[in-house]
Amino acid sequence: FSADWVGYFSYLDVADISQGDEKIYAAADNAIFTFDINTNELEKISTINGLSGESISSVHYSSDYELLIIGYVNGLMEIVFDDDDDVLTIIDIFDKPTISPENKIINHFIEYNGLIYISTDYGISVYDLDNLEFGDTFFIGDLGSQIKVNGTTIYNDYIYVASQDAGVRKALVSNPNLIDYQQWETISIAPDWSGIQSIENRLFAIRTNGRLHEIVDDSFSVFQIYNDAPVDIRNIDNRLIVTTEKEVFIYDNNLVQIFSATVNEEYDPIFTSCTVTPNNEVFIGTTGVLNIGKPGYGLLKTSFANPLEYESIHPESPFLNDVFSIEVYANQVWVVYGG
Repeated sequence: FSADWVGYFSYLDVADISQGDEKIYAAADNAIFTFDINTNELEKISTINGLSGESISSVHYSSDYELLIIGYVNGLMEIVFDDDDDVLTIIDIFDKPTISPENKIINHFIEYNGLIYISTDYGISVYDLDNLEFGDTFFIGDLGSQIKVNGTTIYNDYIYVASQDAGVRKALVSNPNLIDYQQWETISIAPDWSGIQSIENRLFAIRTNGRLHEIVDDSFSVFQIYNDAPVDIRNIDNRLIVTTEKEVFIYDNNLVQIFSATVNEEYDPIFTSCTVTPNNEVFIGTTGVLNIGKPGYGLLKTSFANPLEYESIHPESPFLNDVFSIEVYANQVWVVYGG
């Protein structure tokens, strides 16, 4: 880290967000910014601090270990420690020769008993937070093949897996032999599961067609149908949050809907993720339509009291990271994107 450098990164397109005790962590295209919910202060973490600058796909903050885990499209992982200038770079997935590069994307993190279960396009890998080292990798498809895992959750001593191409599967999380694909039971052969999440004593999984299913004794029933494609499902303080491309829905621990938000004329991005604070402030990650050069709005902050009033939160930044040309003129730096 060197304070002699200043980075000008785009913080408008947020791929994922995570919540700590006092901060919201937003993963932009190739950098991170944090928002302090008590002081409203913004901080930036970028290549200046030691990040790789690659495309970020997932992020998770561990309150127990006080560290931020960053996952990338290319399988790279990085850990940023609180109050420490060091960044730990983890290349185990990135360098693994038996996995094709297009399958190394990190889709989702879940923390359980000091372990991080990493969902990827090849299966699941486990990372030990106590020892800061990788454990096993699970190839849980038929005959031990690689399958695309979009998310996992822990429910009633089982780890449940939502797969894009191989249904929903489960196994005892305490089983010491989870590397054996035969230890995993398929409870749904239907494809296109985008996420799975437990809350209180209930279990839910969502498909790319917008149908949220409740799973009871391995049987599936439709709980809700959404108009747009789902992009995220998570449990924050026993509140279930379902994010689609255009809407956010929050349910209490009795699965009663207590909040919803949608895009409006002023803010019309694509939603990517959402979290909620104990005082009912809602933070929504956004992205734009990159193929026409339209970025998102960083984080959109709203509240239960005024769900259609948004505040755009992000550090000052250029529109995009795809700078086509740079020039100095009249003591100013000008950049263009080529579009």
